[in-house]
Amino acid sequence: MVVDHRLADALPTKVGSVAVPAFEAFYVANERRLYRALFVVTGDRDQAEDVMQTAFCKVWERWDRVAMLDDPVGYLFRTAFNTQRSAARRSVRAARRLVGWMSEASPQGPPEPSEVAATRDSAARALDELTRRQREAVVLTALLGFGGPEAAQIMGIRPATVRVLVSQARAVLARSPEHEVPRS
Repeated sequence: MVVDHRLADALPTKVGSVAVPAFEAFYVANERRLYRALFVVTGDRDQAEDVMQTAFCKVWERWDRVAMLDDPVGYLFRTAFNTQRSAARRSVRAARRLVGWMSEASPQGPPEPSEVAATRDSAARALDELTRRQREAVVLTALLGFGGPEAAQIMGIRPATVRVLVSQARAVLARSPEHEVPRS
């Protein structure tokens, strides 16, 4: 196992018969470099910070295995870049969905600002009619494009419960024809 020289000062823990550097030392040794790389990729400080934190959390959850890899730093960077690409894909899907909804509402071209404001107001009133959990389920599945299992994991519930919540939300919104939840 190759150990970064910056990790040599860390107090090792034992995994089997091999000494493993503490996660804290791994974090300190790699967080600036990872942040800088993600900032270059994303061009946004907040997004780079969010992706970095998510990547470190994923590595920390698997630290007992990751620490034993030949290149734990490589695993960290791969995890971070995969996380960033997944977030970017979700954003693109959400934007496409939004553009699709807008073009369906106005096939003549971009809507007038007053139409956009009215649509936002209508959507806000519609979401106010739902419970917090129903709103979460609808936003995760219909707007952000997460599948049932992903949305369930995010919400900490079963996938069947997500389906029930979305179905209940559709039933509530069906009372008013202007409030329609798109099918995902």
